[in-house]
Amino acid sequence: MIRYHNITKDDMLNGDGLRAVLWMAGCEHHCPECQNPITWDINGGLKFDEAAKTELFSILSRPYIDGVTLSGGDPLLKCRREEMTALAAEIREKFPNKTIWVYTGYEWNDVKNLPIMEYIDVLVDGRFIKKLQDNTLRWRGSSNQHVIDVKKSIELNKLVLHCE
Repeated sequence: MIRYHNITKDDMLNGDGLRAVLWMAGCEHHCPECQNPITWDINGGLKFDEAAKTELFSILSRPYIDGVTLSGGDPLLKCRREEMTALAAEIREKFPNKTIWVYTGYEWNDVKNLPIMEYIDVLVDGRFIKKLQDNTLRWRGSSNQHVIDVKKSIELNKLVLHCE
């Protein structure tokens, strides 16, 4: 069962445009000075039930919302990948013109072949590293992280950064 901590409406910090953000529960990276350590517990938060899905989809149905960002925690937590792939597929089917962004502590080479990548537009990869923190970077916390154009990266079989 997918668990989450919060659904943020009208977010402008976690991806391009105006977004909904689903803050997932569960993270195995435990980055020092993480902005969301409360989300580390895999059993924390709330069950992502039909009411939560209805709330998220209601936000996504607003014409001014550009898409959804899945963050956390880590949406690509190994034990939840199948469920997250199904959710991403459902979002893509119901909202084909909305973008899907995912923040993960895993690196691109470790996740690029996952089935969920078929549905993701942009992936922000890598653990947050405090000594590489740079508040001038857009959409990421530390300079080791990449903002990746997933579709172009898969098509060209090489890492392609999203326009910043």
